[in-house]
Amino acid sequence: MEGDHLNILVVEDDDFQRRMLIRMLRALNVQGVSDASNGKAALEIIRKRNGNPVDIVICDLNMPEMDGLEFLRHLGEERHSISIVIISALGGKLLLSAGKMTRMYGVKLLGAIEKPILPEQLKELFFKYERSESKWYPRSESISFSLDEIMRGIRARQFDPYLQPKVDLQTNRISGAEALARWIHPDLGVVGPYAFIPLLEQSNQIDELTFLILEKAASACRSLHDTDCNINLSVNLSLVSLDDITLADRITKIVRAAGIDPHHIILEITETAAMTDVAHALENLVRLCMNGFVLSIDDYGTGYSSLQQLTRIAFGELKIDQSFIQDAIHNEAARIVVKSSIDMARELKVRSVAEGIETQRDWNMLKNMGCDMAQGYFIAKPMDLNAFIGYAAGRNLGVVGDSKT
Repeated sequence: MEGDHLNILVVEDDDFQRRMLIRMLRALNVQGVSDASNGKAALEIIRKRNGNPVDIVICDLNMPEMDGLEFLRHLGEERHSISIVIISALGGKLLLSAGKMTRMYGVKLLGAIEKPILPEQLKELFFKYERSESKWYPRSESISFSLDEIMRGIRARQFDPYLQPKVDLQTNRISGAEALARWIHPDLGVVGPYAFIPLLEQSNQIDELTFLILEKAASACRSLHDTDCNINLSVNLSLVSLDDITLADRITKIVRAAGIDPHHIILEITETAAMTDVAHALENLVRLCMNGFVLSIDDYGTGYSSLQQLTRIAFGELKIDQSFIQDAIHNEAARIVVKSSIDMARELKVRSVAEGIETQRDWNMLKNMGCDMAQGYFIAKPMDLNAFIGYAAGRNLGVVGDSKT
């Protein structure tokens, strides 16, 4: 994909390598190229470009005056909406650590690449940038809502599940979908989760949204089955919700009231929630399994679990966090983490799911590793129920819906 409309800033202290990068970008038809020899100079350029902002920064780590780490910290503190590509000759493990740090500072990481850089790698990152920036809720992350506004929207039932397909990597068939909460705002249209989920969780007010999305997802599952699309739907559970000892029974009643057997609903919990020592949470998880639900450990690899702790929960699915998937093509350490997670899932006889698939290379890599399922923008964006039914019918795919457990 050509980057003729992009504004790219190259931050590299080595003159020769900086010139080579600029030449590569020009060859890829990038017209808006600027450069800086360290983080301090790069920040000055970014701060002065209000009318013509920088889209992507390609940043070395080891630089004089202000190195890449400090530069990334300042970007996070100043909340610039810029995508970052980290480059370094210092090794894949260090790049992986720097990438994690970048995300923790709230900076959008597009990729982390070991030097020397190839034009094909840059072209792939531009393609990835186009996908990430073409979200159908672009305004939501820049708008702030009060807790009262969000709760009024929930009680008015303005929130709907948008379905993102999960596809079997070996057969290319739709095997399920994840139900993701979206606010259908009467004035702003579709609003994405970062505008409301964090505040609801911080305020311990997530439960009403959880039950609303579960109710609507169960109804959507019923509608899909009525069209002979007999897939499973995944719904996210918050760690905050798990402390309520009535949770499992309430979830079971909602799903059965929609005419859906619980084994068609996969409940996704974060790795941190799965590792909790709170007895109420563990009781809920065990009871949900007893009632027929499949448990999925979401964002695997981002928590602090041990293999022994993982065996405490009778989970049927392991979702590998997208940060590892997106780093794996260019980073051997991330690739090893992904492969070992897939192998572990196979040994435990549970299904492995890769999140954040954005390119054909991601798909091919995971298929060759033996991963079971894929989910991400390369396959499809989240969509409403009617669009999902049309998507499934249009592709004329078969259906694989049963869990391995």
